[in-house]
Amino acid sequence: MSAMPATVLSINVGRPVDVPWAAPVGRTSINKRAVAGPVPAEQLGLVGDEVSDTKHHGGIDQAVYVYAREDLDLWSERIGQPIENGQFGENLTTLGIDVNQALLGERWRIGSALFEVAEVRIPCNTFKNWLGTLGVDNTAWVKRFTAEERPGPYLRVLEPGTLTAGDEVSVVHRPAHDITVATMFRAFTTDRSLLPRLLEVGESLAPKPRAAAEKAAYSSATRERQREHTPTAR
Repeated sequence: MSAMPATVLSINVGRPVDVPWAAPVGRTSINKRAVAGPVPAEQLGLVGDEVSDTKHHGGIDQAVYVYAREDLDLWSERIGQPIENGQFGENLTTLGIDVNQALLGERWRIGSALFEVAEVRIPCNTFKNWLGTLGVDNTAWVKRFTAEERPGPYLRVLEPGTLTAGDEVSVVHRPAHDITVATMFRAFTTDRSLLPRLLEVGESLAPKPRAAAEKAAYSSATRERQREHTPTAR
């Protein structure tokens, strides 16, 4: 018996809402609502969705945020209360695919749109505060979320198109490297020694991660040269 195909369980969009707990801009779009579709996916994201803090979120490389229903279920067990599709601020809630083991540069066909795995979510205080409004015990939430290493990826839209809840997530390309969403997340949070490895992603690596990886690689090479030229004590 073949496994069930990976699917989009829910498509979720949100508009900016002014709230005092959403630092630093005082508004957030994290409260998403499910829409049946068809929903157009354009270069900067899904039609009907709008980024509130454009300095820290959004753009071509963070056009669509994805989180797995399986990971929401795990968090539901951890916190002891239900988590609805979209409540982690994700645009696409998936089922049947481990999104955190997706490779950077991996491409997914959903509906008529083509997406590419580009970046990862780094948890922030707005996320923490949002969960607090839902009655979740969000004590040390950023630390807890980071330790779990299930960040979910951001996708860029390579080919605009439309998608509908229930559409299959078809992986149409997997790069030759082994840098996963989880690897990138660790590189920016718990193990910054991994940063230079992000350069293995190649041309599809987004500009911000590339800059961080190049800086880390340069610093590592500089330290190595200094060690090589430091006289050995006799």
